Amino acid sequence: MSRIYFHVDLNAFYANAEILLNPELKGLPLVVSGHSRRSVVSTASYEARAYGIHSAMPLQEALQLCPELVVVNHHFTWYSELSEKFIAILKQYADAYEQASIDECYLDVTTEIQKYKKPLDLAWRIQKQVLNELHLPCSIGVGPNLFLAKMASDMRKPLGITVLRIRDVEEKLWPLPIEDMRGVGIKTVPYLKDLGIQTIGDLANYTETNDLIPIFGKNTEEMIRKAHGYDTREIVEEWDPKSMGVSETMIEDMTDYDEISGLFRTLARRLSKRLYKEKKVGYTLSIRIKYFDFHNRDRSIKLDLPIWKSEDLYVHALRLFDEVWDEEPIRLLGISLSDLRERDQISSQINLFDYEASQKEETNSVLKELNRLLGSDKLIRASEAKGNHETK
Repeated sequence: MSRIYFHVDLNAFYANAEILLNPELKGLPLVVSGHSRRSVVSTASYEARAYGIHSAMPLQEALQLCPELVVVNHHFTWYSELSEKFIAILKQYADAYEQASIDECYLDVTTEIQKYKKPLDLAWRIQKQVLNELHLPCSIGVGPNLFLAKMASDMRKPLGITVLRIRDVEEKLWPLPIEDMRGVGIKTVPYLKDLGIQTIGDLANYTETNDLIPIFGKNTEEMIRKAHGYDTREIVEEWDPKSMGVSETMIEDMTDYDEISGLFRTLARRLSKRLYKEKKVGYTLSIRIKYFDFHNRDRSIKLDLPIWKSEDLYVHALRLFDEVWDEEPIRLLGISLSDLRERDQISSQINLFDYEASQKEETNSVLKELNRLLGSDKLIRASEAKGNHETK
């Protein structure tokens, strides 16, 4: 039996989340962004889009298009809370699910959809529940594979429900610009257009496959198959009892350091909450960076003492990030903790003096990180002076 997949995508998620925090923003041209010179727009409300403003646009350019533009800082903790509620609703209806990012999720509804006389009634029910309970609009794409479901959800926004079958590909998918194809990055588009590939249909019917290998590498055949509407990938529900991790895929690429640091703090809090709930601590902390062109960069550190608190996770993760980031646009950030142990078992083995020393070291690490961001060493000197005074 063929599978039926939904791709559920929250519309203008960050902007609508900010409106929930401050209803006075409703109806205004609004973007969620940092405020530095390098900041880019993460999400634009539909009122802002009317001015030609879109995600990934430099903030300065957006302000030129709309001087009255309202710029709001990210509130990642709030977004994560909404996202968890969003996923909790979707899980009720899924045979299997895979969260693709903070605001989108794939569902295998092959079994669940059989309960409805009209198959699209399930999509309508999910959409209505998300809107009523979370006050967030979403679009739903329906397809026989994950790729077509994702492409379908992008076709009608906001609050759209779209079906995309294999037999619809030539009519509905092929005319779309090549930059709209899932898996084609911004930097890839010029190379494809140099080959005369302007649409998804052009890619599907391109005969000189060898010309595409320098662009797509080992994914060349897969991208051509997808252009024809075929995708063999299945939903992956990850669970590794030997490690715990959290990650966030951004709606658009992120380059602002303050925003990245804020997201690391949010991820650290989420991971700490999970570790606390499971009564776990760990010795090896790792980060993952996925760049705009989908290549990954991983980095790990083996610790002498176990950690689980959010501040410890944050400081070590940011330190690793500082060592490897080359200021390329980032699509995904992740933190994981492995080499796990039971917290109660470990805590009974740690000498009190060693524990206090480790806490002091971690506190100094936090202060050093704050000083690095603030460009001052006054806090460290004050802390050291206080410590020397207490010792005396």
